[in-house]
Amino acid sequence: MGVSEILASIDREIALLKQVRALLTGSASAASKKPRRPKKSAAPATSAAAPAKKIARKRKKSRLSPEGRKRIAEAVRRRWAKQRKAASSK
Repeated sequence: MGVSEILASIDREIALLKQVRALLTGSASAASKKPRRPKKSAAPATSAAAPAKKIARKRKKSRLSPEGRKRIAEAVRRRWAKQRKAASSK
């Protein structure tokens, strides 16, 4: 048995195993395609035993009013002053 015959035999076994795997997973077309990473926009394939995933919704960008931004800045300044005072008294 030559090297080319061994490689051909291995290729036949691989093809057979891919077909068996496709039958077991339930997708007949998966045997002929190369495995690749699924697209992000594609819906994931779920079986009856797999729990359904929650679909993430896009959050709107939070926008602060100028008054809110000013209040936060003042609160941060008060916090820094309090920390500086506590550090200098130690």
